[in-house]
Amino acid sequence: MKTIDDYNFENKRALIRVDFNVPLNDEMEVTDANRIEAAKPTIIKILEDGGSIVLMSHLGRPKGKENKYSLQHIVNKVSEVLGVEVKFVEDSIGDEVENAANNLKSGEILLIENLRFHEEETEGDEEFAKKLSLLGDIYVNDAFGTAHRAHASTTVVAKYFEDKCFGYLMAKEIESLEKVLNSNEKPVTAVLGGAKVSSKITVIENILDKIDHLIIGGGMTYTFIKAQGGKIGNSLVEDDKQELALEILKKAKEKGVEVHLPVDSIIADSFSEQASTQTESVDNIPDGWMGLDVGEKTLSNFSSVIQKSKIILWNGPLGVFEMEAFAQGTIKLGEAIAEATKNGAFSLVGGGDSVAAVKQFGLEDKMSYVSTGGGAMLEMLEGKSLPGIEAIKN
Repeated sequence: MKTIDDYNFENKRALIRVDFNVPLNDEMEVTDANRIEAAKPTIIKILEDGGSIVLMSHLGRPKGKENKYSLQHIVNKVSEVLGVEVKFVEDSIGDEVENAANNLKSGEILLIENLRFHEEETEGDEEFAKKLSLLGDIYVNDAFGTAHRAHASTTVVAKYFEDKCFGYLMAKEIESLEKVLNSNEKPVTAVLGGAKVSSKITVIENILDKIDHLIIGGGMTYTFIKAQGGKIGNSLVEDDKQELALEILKKAKEKGVEVHLPVDSIIADSFSEQASTQTESVDNIPDGWMGLDVGEKTLSNFSSVIQKSKIILWNGPLGVFEMEAFAQGTIKLGEAIAEATKNGAFSLVGGGDSVAAVKQFGLEDKMSYVSTGGGAMLEMLEGKSLPGIEAIKN
């Protein structure tokens, strides 16, 4: 795997695909600069070598050139985070952009306009990619969040470069996922939460050969419980996935994987913060009530599995953690994983909701690695090859 450590960028211009798809408020100010911070080590390494940089990214899903999606809005924040004044040009390709790139001196950075202002970007257009390639000597992909997209800037552009490599962020993402998927350390535990079995089925099928324990939580619990004849009241369920749930349990047993389902639930009489709540056995929830979090016995069971694990993958919350009344399961699980990590386990957290949870509850720094790319991570866990990664490797 070639990374930026394999190159000296002195007097070279790096064309870096970053993921600066950051949230903006109504005043067009960046409200979360995490993705910019994540790219900083790669950018600083290249500048310290004596190179210059052209940054390219998308922002949102614009229909044509919409000002609210212009990267002009993030220039000041990028400059502030990097500690270097960033130049900006109001297009992604063309003479003006090429001139601005060619005039960069060592230590300077140019940010080009939102790639998706050109529909050729998402179409993976060869000519558009070729024009982008004129902006640098070495291509660096550091945008894991878009690695599963075969877009012009993430995949096609790489074919026009002799020298191409991964940035630090991308390399760390790949290493962390490969550590989970190809580990010699045992036991390996996967914690899969979230609402639906259907969104996780291919992940489960692909990782059964690689794990020793599978902890299931969140809304998809109740599809498994109902499939086994349990009473789940008004809990979330995918009735058309019950056969599938039983099939997963059967496959896991055949492969020697221990499946751990919740045994008790915090149940509520409505989906609201103000609902009446009580704890009930997970397979005996009365009509009119729904399971919105796991109970104490479940947390005790899950924690003991986590504590003896050497590798832990966490994707998806155990309950509706956005409501304080139903956040305890997710918090306590996070704390158990943090404790195991402190004791030497390797923990990888990924997927939008899990990442949001560890950040919200101050656990981010207590995990081995928190992934920046939800969709890309899921596709890797499903066993798919990601075009943005293959383009650098080939």
